[in-house]
Amino acid sequence: MKGHEPAMRPPFPPSPERSAELRRRFAEEARSERPDLAALCLLLGAEADGALDEAGIDAAQIELDTLAGQLPFRPGGPRSWAVSLRELLGDRCGFHGSAADYQRLESSLLHEVLVRRRGLPILLSVVWMEVARRAGAPVYGVALPGHFVVGFGPPQEQVLADPFDGGRVLAGADAELLVAGATGGSLEPSMLVPAETLDVVQRILNNVRAWAATRPERSDVGLWAVELALLLPSHPARLRYERAQLLVQRGDFVEGAGELEAYAGVVAAVDEAAAGRLRQQARAARARLN
Repeated sequence: MKGHEPAMRPPFPPSPERSAELRRRFAEEARSERPDLAALCLLLGAEADGALDEAGIDAAQIELDTLAGQLPFRPGGPRSWAVSLRELLGDRCGFHGSAADYQRLESSLLHEVLVRRRGLPILLSVVWMEVARRAGAPVYGVALPGHFVVGFGPPQEQVLADPFDGGRVLAGADAELLVAGATGGSLEPSMLVPAETLDVVQRILNNVRAWAATRPERSDVGLWAVELALLLPSHPARLRYERAQLLVQRGDFVEGAGELEAYAGVVAAVDEAAAGRLRQQARAARARLN
C-alpha cells in the first residue's frame, strides 16, 4: 500500500449476506479470550465499505506485518521504541493527522488509514500499536479525554507518543496540555492506564456515530455503527434507544417501534414515567404507517 491521496469515492455497503457474516465474525472476535484489535477494526471497515473484500483485509494485515519488519530489532527501552516508531511511521511513511481528517469517514477506517496515511488520533494510534506489537514493543493505547495517544513501557517508565502529530514523543507537560485543551480539566493518573481492546473499538464506533449524527443523510452509517456497538459484550443500554430512533428516521417504523417497546421494558424497572414516554413514541411510530 502506497501513501497517496486517492480520489474520494462514496463507499457502498456490503450485501446483506456479507454484512451478516462480517457481524458474526465481529461478535465472535469481540467475545474471544484475547480480541484482536486489527481484526476488529478491519471487520468494522468492511461493514462500512463493501469494496473491502477478504483479499483487502489480508492486504491490510500484510501491510502491518511489513511495516513491523522495517523496525530495528529490539531498539531498547520505552523511549527508544517510541523514537523508532516515530522515525518509521511518522517521518519515513508520513502517517499523521490534520483537522480536515475529522470530516472524513475514511479517517475511522483502518484499511483507508493504511492507504491514505491519514486518520483520526485513535486510528493512527491503532497503526502504531499494531506495528509496534508485531515487533515486540511494550505498547498500548492511552485514551486521554478528547485525544488518543500511545504509551510504551511500565507506569514508572512510561513514554507517550502522539501519532496524530507524526508520532511526536511527548514531554511531561504535553499530555497535561492535551487534556486541558480537550476538556479544560487537569490530567489524572487514571487517564494514563492502558486502554482495553474493546474500549478502543467502542471509542472508534462512538466517533463514527458522532460523524453520522451531524449528517442526517448518512443515517445508514449511524445505524451500522450502533448495531456493531451492540455486538460488543459490554455496551450502554441506551444504544438500543439510539438504534430505535435511527430505524424510525429511516422509515422502518415497525422495527423501530418494537425496539422502543423493548427498551421501555428495560427502563421501566427504574423509571416508569420514562418508560411510558418511550411507549408513546412507539405508538407514534406505528401511527406513521397509516
